[in-house]
Amino acid sequence: MRPPFHTERHAALWAHVGPTVPTDELAHDRWHIERVYRWSVHLARSHGVDPDLAGAAALVHDLVPIPKDHADRPLGGERSAAAAGPLLDAAGYTADEQAVVLDAVRTSSWSRGLPPNSGVGAVLQDADRLDAIGVIGAARCFATAQHMAPRAAGRASFHHPDDPVALTERALDDRHHAVDHFRRKLLLLAGTLHTETARREGSRRHEALLALLDAYALDTVAPG
Repeated sequence: MRPPFHTERHAALWAHVGPTVPTDELAHDRWHIERVYRWSVHLARSHGVDPDLAGAAALVHDLVPIPKDHADRPLGGERSAAAAGPLLDAAGYTADEQAVVLDAVRTSSWSRGLPPNSGVGAVLQDADRLDAIGVIGAARCFATAQHMAPRAAGRASFHHPDDPVALTERALDDRHHAVDHFRRKLLLLAGTLHTETARREGSRRHEALLALLDAYALDTVAPG
């Protein structure tokens, strides 16, 4: 992650987190963490939440990455929280501060479906979900599909061959068709955001996703 950090404790925490970040998966790399970190701090400052705790939560929210197609994916937040305690302690966070940060991380996962219990938790959810919306969210979606492709038993593709942008009533299958993930998750995220600032930004990114999906549909129309 590029400096500057917003606090010395964030820099100390990143010194422990940075070396653990995967280098073979673009959707959840250090740049994802940086984007979530910067949005968490921004949202916290805009909405009366402690930016130090919000930034710390962002830095450790993906500490234990679990592949999107793994059965344990909903446990990613809990496992990251379990691993984060010693790192937060080493960076100088008190037991009370750690409790807030770790609870935010535990409830951050979309797949687990838990509501946030604090302002820090709301900010972390918003920042993480913003990074899944818009053009960068689409890029991360396709990067994830490529990462899962070796385990897809030859069934991986950008889209369903007969229904590219999922306009029919067929069952969505985003483990094998990347564009299905738009309707299964990405287009639902804007409606789950908590803070006013995130909702405004989420609305803009949501419209970008819709426009991209419309363009994608046109690109799949065969001539003749």
